[in-house]
Amino acid sequence: MQWEVVIGLEVHAQLSTESKIFSGASTAFGAAPNAQACAVDIALPGVLPVLNRGAVERAIKFGLAVGAKVARRSVFSRKNYFYPDLPKGYQISQFDLPVVLGGEIPILVDGVEKKVRLTRAHLEEDAGKSLHEDFHGMTGIDLNRAGTPLLEIVSEPDMSSPLEAVAYARELHSLVRYLDICDGNMQEGSFRCDANVSVRRPGGPLGTRREIKNLNSFRFLQQAIEYEIRWQIDTLESGGKIQQATVLFDSDRGETRAMRSKEEAHDYRYFPDPDLLPLEISEAWIEEVGKTLPELPQAKRIRYVSDFGLSAYDAGVLTSSKELAAYFEEVVSIYSDAKVCANWVMGEVNGWLNKAGIEIAKCPISSRALAGLLNRIGDGTISGKIAKEVFEAMWNGEGEADAIIEARGLKQISDSSALEKIVDEIISNNPSQVADYRAGRDKLFAFFVGQAMKATRGQANPAQLSEILKQKLAG
Repeated sequence: MQWEVVIGLEVHAQLSTESKIFSGASTAFGAAPNAQACAVDIALPGVLPVLNRGAVERAIKFGLAVGAKVARRSVFSRKNYFYPDLPKGYQISQFDLPVVLGGEIPILVDGVEKKVRLTRAHLEEDAGKSLHEDFHGMTGIDLNRAGTPLLEIVSEPDMSSPLEAVAYARELHSLVRYLDICDGNMQEGSFRCDANVSVRRPGGPLGTRREIKNLNSFRFLQQAIEYEIRWQIDTLESGGKIQQATVLFDSDRGETRAMRSKEEAHDYRYFPDPDLLPLEISEAWIEEVGKTLPELPQAKRIRYVSDFGLSAYDAGVLTSSKELAAYFEEVVSIYSDAKVCANWVMGEVNGWLNKAGIEIAKCPISSRALAGLLNRIGDGTISGKIAKEVFEAMWNGEGEADAIIEARGLKQISDSSALEKIVDEIISNNPSQVADYRAGRDKLFAFFVGQAMKATRGQANPAQLSEILKQKLAG
């Protein structure tokens, strides 16, 4: 029996301010436990929160980028619950009057474009962190994250597969980095996903959802949703019922497990924070922020297709991060064949980056150096095959393309007389293959090309070699 999957995501993006949302304490990662938790963060008696203007500005920028409504007036509320890493006993967040309403994120899955609607995005502070390791059976509390500014981005339940959910999360991740409002570092907790998953009969009412908390990699997001879908369907088909719950994903076992029953909004006893005035955002401020928006990923993809003649897929890969897009554009500015540039950036560059486990910002081959290598292919100095050998040497720090080509003697042989001499020798040494080729075994042509490339150590000009071979073998 068929089932429909319904998925919505809540993403917490840590905003890139240097100080916290309601205090002047640092947001820098990696400090000693509790070294960055000031009196405001831990709610000592008599302290008052002061809103960080930079956090609001980043929220406005996000709202404009997704085509949302930026609220002229929004309100901060207290979300009340008890947990050891929440020192105040409540979290300052936004409830019924958030700063951003609506908007959409475009995604592309298997060549099909879809728009995922956003419900809202609201500002809030992060809680601290409970540490369960190396404490001899006890739990330690680190309050450095308490008060760190977050933008919680809530989607509508518009996704119907794990692949769509991952595509949405990746697109959102790319967007906040393009906007420079979040560094997107998932290992440090700067970009965290909660997935709400339910299943239903086709066309039927929405099923009971379970929320998978704190997924900090795209791979875990996909695995967790895939498992949760299977579990819910198996439970229902076995005659069981789904209970609304908050669950965690065990990446070692590849399964979700219930943590607690899922709270509703009234369980948190929201009420406006009496220490904070309503947030008023003027039209002038919104216009000012709007002028700072960069070219966004979707606009850049459209431009790559129209201006460079790239496929939608290639454009999507190259714009997946603003740093990769900048690298590609710098290569194209020097070597004008955009398709060749795209192939090398997506192929060799990305392949070696993935193998090394590093980002494009740390690529040992600069965009200018790669363009220099492509120029040597374009002017016939080396073949594409030899270029890969040169690329590896460049990656390993042996210098730029010209120096490596010279030092290793890799220049392509384009001297017709030299190539004719090599071809004559090959034909002379392989009379039976020549006879078979002339008798109609056309596939033997690859044999002669291989022999010639072997004799020239891969340095023969392929086009010239092919032409000479055809002439000589024709008899």
